Amino acid sequence: MTDIRGRFLWYENLTRDTQAAVAFYTAVIGWGTQRWEVAGQPYDMLANGDNALAGLQPMPPTSEHPPHWLAYIGTPDVRATTALAESLGATVFVRLMAIPTVGTMSVMSDPQGAMFAAYQPETLPPSLPDDAKVGEFCWHELATTDAEAAITFYRQLFGWEILTAHDMGHMGVYNEYGLPGLPLGGLYTKPAEMPGPPNWLAYVRIADLDAAVARVKVHGGTVILEPHEVPGGDRIAVFADPQGAPFALHQKKA
Repeated sequence: MTDIRGRFLWYENLTRDTQAAVAFYTAVIGWGTQRWEVAGQPYDMLANGDNALAGLQPMPPTSEHPPHWLAYIGTPDVRATTALAESLGATVFVRLMAIPTVGTMSVMSDPQGAMFAAYQPETLPPSLPDDAKVGEFCWHELATTDAEAAITFYRQLFGWEILTAHDMGHMGVYNEYGLPGLPLGGLYTKPAEMPGPPNWLAYVRIADLDAAVARVKVHGGTVILEPHEVPGGDRIAVFADPQGAPFALHQKKA
């Protein structure tokens, strides 16, 4: 049986204009689209080939939250995970929402304020790959106000452990976290000069980062962090889509 606890299973782009978001991400990343009906309402999805990766959700005009990407993290018991998260200081925004034939989710923020979803799928996937392909989500980074508190929270919720730590000088310590033998992302205390509240940032693997940067600019996105090399020789860049939702791209070294 596939162990989904602590694995990233789904993503959602919460946006003001779903069709504009579709146009941007299909042009920049090369994703295709699929459509699914849920409770009689169409649900647009972004797909890498035949593999649906993420959904698009329109935000109400009165929402206090800016457009953003939301990651769905697997749990075998979303009810227990939701209760545990709340007892540890999380704020629950959507509690145990069940989608027929799909699964049940709770959307919440961790004690420092970063948004995520706990998700129990109705049917377990036969397997989960350890390595992301080009066009798939590959890294999940948390910028928070208290890295040690965040590590404690997510360890209890999803079983994550710190696998390695890198001293970034004045930027502090960058902690790579994951499950045993499986890195999932990074976690760090954001410096005071970094704007915005605590947040999750999702990375997508791309074949040619420089070409993708050019496409982001042509299609109305903003480069937040220019392409640069990270330890190990890979290259990354951080962006905001035209509606302001942050995302990142990652190119493996040659």
